[in-house]
Amino acid sequence: MNSLSARVLLLLLGATIAASAADGVDPLSVIAFDLSRLDAAGLQGPPDGQRALDYEFCIPQGEVPQRQVAAIDPSARFQPGSRGRIGCGPAQVLVLGNTHQPGYRQVLLRLAGLPFVVRIAQAMFE
Repeated sequence: MNSLSARVLLLLLGATIAASAADGVDPLSVIAFDLSRLDAAGLQGPPDGQRALDYEFCIPQGEVPQRQVAAIDPSARFQPGSRGRIGCGPAQVLVLGNTHQPGYRQVLLRLAGLPFVVRIAQAMFE
């Protein structure tokens, strides 16, 4: 990453955190797992068994929230009608994503800054 890209990234991250702080919510408090266990590529685990971290959260039903999430997170998969482990309600849509993507940390912070995202939890698949 060159220095201009790094500066732009820091400005975007700062704007996201400032916007969420203005709403009184710390975006990191919405993310219910430890980001420090992930490397720069969004992977975790031993060198010979690294894997992405899958996450889930709920959004209100409707085209607008889905468009907002899709614009932030290219890994987002919408699962209407599924509660997930996080327990989405009947008027919500489950969203699944993962950290194996460029800028995963900023993606998560931007998602956590959306006013309708209350909690982002690690997804556990069986």
